[in-house]
Amino acid sequence: MSSVFERMLESLRNWNGALDGWIVVAGVLCAAACALVGSFLVLRRMSMMGDAISHAVLPGLAVAFLMTGSRASLPMFMGAAIAGVLTAMFTEWIRGAGKVDEGASMGVVFTALFALGLLLVVQAADHVDLDPGCVLYGAIELTPLDTVRVGGYDIPRVVLTLGTVLVLNLTCVLLLYKELKISSFDPALATTLGINARLMHYLLMTLVALTAVAAFESVGNILVVAMLIVPAATAHLLTDRLSVMIGLAMLLGAVSAVLGHVGAIALPAAFGYESTNTAGMMALMSGLLFALTIVFGPRHGLLSRLRARNS
Repeated sequence: MSSVFERMLESLRNWNGALDGWIVVAGVLCAAACALVGSFLVLRRMSMMGDAISHAVLPGLAVAFLMTGSRASLPMFMGAAIAGVLTAMFTEWIRGAGKVDEGASMGVVFTALFALGLLLVVQAADHVDLDPGCVLYGAIELTPLDTVRVGGYDIPRVVLTLGTVLVLNLTCVLLLYKELKISSFDPALATTLGINARLMHYLLMTLVALTAVAAFESVGNILVVAMLIVPAATAHLLTDRLSVMIGLAMLLGAVSAVLGHVGAIALPAAFGYESTNTAGMMALMSGLLFALTIVFGPRHGLLSRLRARNS
């Protein structure tokens, strides 16, 4: 056992602040931005919509590239936003016109759009250095290599992008907190108070789409779902206050990102393997925090309910 810990410590001694530090910063920004909008998805019982949009924005990205021939942020963001809003609109239309439940309509939309996106990505990959595997699983380990000069410092481009999206999400939530809160709890009441609940719905879907595309380079298309939902679901088990839930979700997401990168370096080395995928370890850590909350949560944990039942 001591040799296992020694190998873990030895691997962490090779920590490179210029590389590992920026990876952690990118992961924290990604997790916080995802948890911020993910809290409203969990509150609205629309967790599946996060999955749907994170997959369905893929054709938006591919179409934006095929039309412009560029991977610049602006056309990618526009393509993702349009695809995200269309996903929400198609889901509502299928649910109403087809008389099917919301989960089924989401499944129809996101699987069809995701399959179309994969085909378009493969088509785009014939003309550019674009790896479909990176789209699915991310490449957060490479983010420190693509930098932008800002104020005399080399800052990873992904960090700037994720920071901008986090500020955008935070600004929208702060300015429209009451509207988002009321429309999430009771859309009918929001309408009677003069709040456009449908507009709030599509604004949230747009923010989710932009956050998903910003997170692609960090955690990929699939693992972004974990960052959107799991920290928010964990926070929801710890509090019934929305403001506290949002703060806890962002904190839990950030902790998952830090532990994920440390775990990706240390845990495989403890058993004689090379480091593993950081994004995958981040998702695993967020899942472990959720599992710990399920068991040891002060109000809704299994042990707490067992003690209350026996008392």
